Amino acid sequence: MGSPAVVGPDGVARCPWGAGDPVNLAYHDTEWGLRVSGESAHLERLTLEAFQSGLSWHTILLKRDNFRAAFAGFDADAVAAYGPLDVDRLMADAGIVRNRRKVDAAIANARATVALREQGGLEAFIWSFRPEPGPAPRTTADVPTTSPESLALSRALKKVGFAHVGPTTLYALMEAIGLVDDHLEDCHRRGCADL
Repeated sequence: MGSPAVVGPDGVARCPWGAGDPVNLAYHDTEWGLRVSGESAHLERLTLEAFQSGLSWHTILLKRDNFRAAFAGFDADAVAAYGPLDVDRLMADAGIVRNRRKVDAAIANARATVALREQGGLEAFIWSFRPEPGPAPRTTADVPTTSPESLALSRALKKVGFAHVGPTTLYALMEAIGLVDDHLEDCHRRGCADL
C-alpha cells in the first residue's frame, strides 16, 4: 500500500518524498521532472544518479555543489581527460561520495559522452528512449523502479561504453529529467514537464 500525495503546512500537495525536508522540497518543486538541456546537464544528472545508488537522494543533493566542483561542472571533455592523479584527488575529497567504482564510472561515462557526439550526443541518445506517457500514479505504490525503456536505455548505454548505468538508476534519471512524469496524481507538480 503506497502513500498518496501529502499536503504540507503551506497547503500544497506534493509527492511524499518531496514534502517536509527543505532540501527535498526545493528539489521536488523546482527541478524534479523538468527537462534539462545540454550535454553537461544530462551528464550531471546521470553521474549523480549513479552516485546515489545505495544512498539517499538527500545525501547527493547536499553534496551537489561539491560534485560540480570535483567534476569540472560536468564538462565531458575535462572529466574525460582525468587520469590517476585526478582519481586520487577525488578519492580524497570528503565533499563527494568516495566510491572507487563510481568515480571510475563517472570518468568512463564522460569519455563515452565525448565519443557519443558522433551519434548525435548524449541528450538525443537518452531522449530517444522516451516512452509514451502513462497514467498518473495515485500513490507511491504505483511508481515503478524500472521500465522496459530504462532497461533498453541501460543496455544501449553499456553497449557504447557507459558504466554503472543499471535500469533502476536510469529509471530514476528518466524521472528526474522529465522523460516520465511520476509526480503523483494529486501533486501540484504533476504535468510540469509539459509546461
